[in-house]
Amino acid sequence: MAATDTTSPSADQVRRSGVLPQLRYLLKAMRPRQWPKAGIVFLAFIFSVGQEYHIDDPDSWIPLLLRSIVAFVCFCMVSSADYLVNDISDIESDRVHPTKRNRPIPAGLLPVSTAWVASGALFVAGNAIAFALDWRLGLVILSYSVMMIAYTYSLKHIVIIDLFVIAAGFVMRAMAGAFAIDVPISPWLYVVAALGALFLGINKRRAELELLESGAKSHRKILDDYTIPMLDQMNSIVTGALLIAYGLYTFTAEGLPTNHSMMLTIPFVLYGIFRYMYLVNVKKEGGAPEEVLLKDVPIMLTAIGWVVAAGIILGVARE
Repeated sequence: MAATDTTSPSADQVRRSGVLPQLRYLLKAMRPRQWPKAGIVFLAFIFSVGQEYHIDDPDSWIPLLLRSIVAFVCFCMVSSADYLVNDISDIESDRVHPTKRNRPIPAGLLPVSTAWVASGALFVAGNAIAFALDWRLGLVILSYSVMMIAYTYSLKHIVIIDLFVIAAGFVMRAMAGAFAIDVPISPWLYVVAALGALFLGINKRRAELELLESGAKSHRKILDDYTIPMLDQMNSIVTGALLIAYGLYTFTAEGLPTNHSMMLTIPFVLYGIFRYMYLVNVKKEGGAPEEVLLKDVPIMLTAIGWVVAAGIILGVARE
């Protein structure tokens, strides 16, 4: 059910309701801090360049990079379209949430009508560009868009299924990256992407339960179906499976160095997982994974280290 625009901005907000402030609020409501999630589309490019192309021959890989960037932008556009719809749908519950009430739509800074128009434009543009680049990429992004609309209005209220939908979204990003540059990608990478997304989703639910405590259900009904002990058990299973899957990927996936040197990247993954669990359980900072990934220096350095190490390993193998 669509929410109506019943907010009552302050006098100061009304005075600043010109075009530029509206654009600023719209950009904030599009949640650009979430866009790094779409970076998974570049995995196919990273591995294809390392296996098939020389880094000193830019004419061979720059076109692939440009296609990957277009796929990334398309995912950002349709994701932002869904975030706008989600904020409209949850406007009433967000207004009583300790942090979400500050978002432009529930705070009354961005009219619901404007959000609807922007969402529609982003949805159409993102899908149109994707189909123009590659019909398979277009199908993946269209499927993702439909799935996320279903998630906003229904699936996010179904226990466990809500987490699976989040995981499916990350797998689709990996698929989109491969279709964008027309290269195969190891099934192991899909498994790792899905398990990694489940890991983040489970820890986010745990952090939300701790943050909202007794009022969790009033903010997000699905939280009433989860308990911290249950999430801890799920987290143990998923974390173990994630580490095993990534380990198997590094020495069984096709196209990787035959000397199994890709296993040298395992410590980066292991440290990243442990660091994130520390932030969630000790620092209580897991309610917004995108904030953690952008603000925590050790995790950022770990991600950069993994990319550099993988690039060097694949580059040496190519030589």
